Amino acid sequence: MQVTVGRIGRAHGLKGEVGIEVRTDEPERRFALGAQLTTETKPPRTLTVEAVRWHGERLLVRFEGVPDRTAAEQLRNVMVLADTPEGERPEDPEEFYDRDLVGLPVRTTDGVDAGAVTTVVHLPSQDLLEIRRPSGQTVLVPLVTELVPEIVPTLGPTQGYVVVADRPGLLDPEGAEVVPSDPEASS
Repeated sequence: MQVTVGRIGRAHGLKGEVGIEVRTDEPERRFALGAQLTTETKPPRTLTVEAVRWHGERLLVRFEGVPDRTAAEQLRNVMVLADTPEGERPEDPEEFYDRDLVGLPVRTTDGVDAGAVTTVVHLPSQDLLEIRRPSGQTVLVPLVTELVPEIVPTLGPTQGYVVVADRPGLLDPEGAEVVPSDPEASS
């Protein structure tokens, strides 16, 4: 099974290094020397890590067969995936692979059916759960403890679930409270 571990950014220097937008909590493991990653392109391409280093807060990687800046720029914005065994779990019990969440039923803290997780959206600032509501409508819920207080992944024959702390407008955008941004404008 493959998991997304990063997105290739812009080239760095002239010798084929690229910046990586890291999408894993284990960058030292996923981008280790000799690690093989698969591109999310048609057709997929296998990239082998030839060199890796941190430059401040930015991870820089050089792949075998990417000898210069021109070749590195061809990889810009390409997602890279790593193979993981089917039963592998992240070390931290509060972390999950996307595959652990997609398909899980969602319920509110009151036990009301709220739909099912259809995908996990990864943004630079935070991750979002895309939830298909029973009505067929799709909503995005920030994957933060205040809004998603409990996640129980499917383990063996036991079906997992996700609990969402519903707030006005979160699961039902039509029920959102409209608060004027300029209090004097509403006077």
